[in-house]
Amino acid sequence: MSGETRPARASMKEVADRAGVAMSSVSRVLSGHPDVSPTMRERVMAVVAEIGYQPDLLAQSLRRRATRSVGFVVGDIANPLLAQIVQGAERTLRDSGYSMLLTNSENLPERDAAHVRLFEQRRVDGLMLSLAAEDHEETIAVLRQFDTPAVLVDRDLPPELNASAVLSDHRSGMRAAVEHLLDLGHRRIGIILGQPMRPSRERRAGVEEAFASRGLPATYVVVEGLLATEHGRNGTRQLLDADEPPTAIVAAGNQLLIGTLEELRARGVAVGADVSLVSCDAIDVTELYDPPIAVVRRDTREIGRQAAKLLLERVGEDDPGARTVVLPTTFVPRASCAPPPAGASLSS
Repeated sequence: MSGETRPARASMKEVADRAGVAMSSVSRVLSGHPDVSPTMRERVMAVVAEIGYQPDLLAQSLRRRATRSVGFVVGDIANPLLAQIVQGAERTLRDSGYSMLLTNSENLPERDAAHVRLFEQRRVDGLMLSLAAEDHEETIAVLRQFDTPAVLVDRDLPPELNASAVLSDHRSGMRAAVEHLLDLGHRRIGIILGQPMRPSRERRAGVEEAFASRGLPATYVVVEGLLATEHGRNGTRQLLDADEPPTAIVAAGNQLLIGTLEELRARGVAVGADVSLVSCDAIDVTELYDPPIAVVRRDTREIGRQAAKLLLERVGEDDPGARTVVLPTTFVPRASCAPPPAGASLSS
């Protein structure tokens, strides 16, 4: 109704008065400035919550030519590991007063380029990139056009893009997993990899290093394809239909693992008895499956947190420039790995 009056909107001055601090201190807290003590941050945020203060983001963005928003280009949000990375990043950004805009490329590289353009039109302060492809010319050309700070998530792009990066040490985790299989007596090992990007390259290098470390010839077989359940199933079928099928399989991705398990079940092949199995990345099924499945594990939420921290460094007043953080992977042996059965033949 026209006669009604709206309650007065709380002001930053009111927050400062109630918290007993200067308005500049309130501004630093709300902007996520690193030069703020935990005590100061807690005091200010307690008053903000008490009086329901909401900063005028539009006015701030016009003054600073900043939107307090970050764009995250994700290749496939259906991948539960990527969802966890996004979650870790979003929490860190939110704590610093930034919002996240998320796009899903559905593993189509041309959508990566379109999403980068969209975020540039939205004038985001920074980009986080888990791209569907590393060598898509249009995407790289679009990124060259803009100077928005960017952080790569487990991707390698040309160094002239000056992007920071959070990488996983896939190589050491894969090496440990394959060495475990070799020590159990396996020699014919099938490796199902996703598309040829950094994770697959590093995992393949880990396999090579494992065989070299034991002084063994390269008796492994690699099957590459799209990081999807269908490729996991087709790759498993191809391996098991070979003249000399493997006695152990490594599914280098959680979506690949699901396809592998589907194919093994369809054939009546028992994990841990007929064939040993390792998965890259831990999902619920790896612990709930009988027997539990050995995994190369990484802290996916920490990947997101570190990516967000790197981006916050780049969008701050004192940009330190591109920086790379490498996070560890750990091999967790489980009952899905056992010595190879004598004279096993797993072909259909």
